Amino acid sequence: MTQRHDSTAEPPPGLDEPPAVPLEFAAFCELHRPRYLSYARVWLPDQDRATGAVQQAFAEIAVEWRELLGSSNPTAHAWQILRATVDEHTRQSGLPVGRPTTQDRPGHAADDDLAILHYVVGLAAPEIADVIGTDTASVAGRLRRTMLREASGW
Repeated sequence: MTQRHDSTAEPPPGLDEPPAVPLEFAAFCELHRPRYLSYARVWLPDQDRATGAVQQAFAEIAVEWRELLGSSNPTAHAWQILRATVDEHTRQSGLPVGRPTTQDRPGHAADDDLAILHYVVGLAAPEIADVIGTDTASVAGRLRRTMLREASGW
């Protein structure tokens, strides 16, 4: 008995569907997407470029998701991926990066990001701590230090 192959038949269920996204990753994206996008828009004023940078960062985070979950601080690692992706997109767009990279001023670039998240994006210290993967007291102290450092330069 020969089976007839009908080329118009639909593929078996699941073959044309995207792979399932782990629930934890979907929740992580849902939680961080608005904040990541607000940060990206500071450096990439064009909405499409900012969205593209955040999408690329989430794609890279997805690739590393299992390893991130096994790290001591997955959120901090994901934040570093976002920062690097936004820097890359900023350079590709021909816009000045606007801030030193971590290599240029270790510690200060990260503190400058806290100031941006607080004063430009409008996040409170607990929200910033959640986004970058640290504790609220550390964020508050670093924000004070950044404000004092900037004020001493005036």
